[in-house]
Amino acid sequence: MDSSEYDGSEWILRLAGSPDQVVRARRLISVTLGRDHPLHDDCVLLTSEIATNAVVHSRSGDGGAFTVTVLCSADAVRVCVQDEGSSSAPCVCRTSADATGGRGLPLVEALAHRWGLIREAGANRVWFELVLEPATVPRSRLAGVR
Repeated sequence: MDSSEYDGSEWILRLAGSPDQVVRARRLISVTLGRDHPLHDDCVLLTSEIATNAVVHSRSGDGGAFTVTVLCSADAVRVCVQDEGSSSAPCVCRTSADATGGRGLPLVEALAHRWGLIREAGANRVWFELVLEPATVPRSRLAGVR
């Protein structure tokens, strides 16, 4: 899904690269979607993960900034966080069960409909999309239902 598939609702927020600003990134999602939106909770969680990564693992956290962009339609949300760069690209690293970190991108990979990473001139742009999908009920469960 590209940006042309969204209804024109776009929000962009540039934030200081400090841990307390991740709350503001989550708040942007809540205000944009509304708490009753069916994708709200997953979107807030994943935004928190990639905004935290920008602060902890990039130059954004060393006195820089990061940008959060939200595009939404009635049935899809795309969030992008761009940081000020790092010496290496973010990775979906597998960690041990007792590790206290390293679960952000695996969580994004598990919950997002699609996600990706664009690395240009050392800066990282991590994005994800969440899509409402119609509920499906297996035919066997409908047998005998009239």
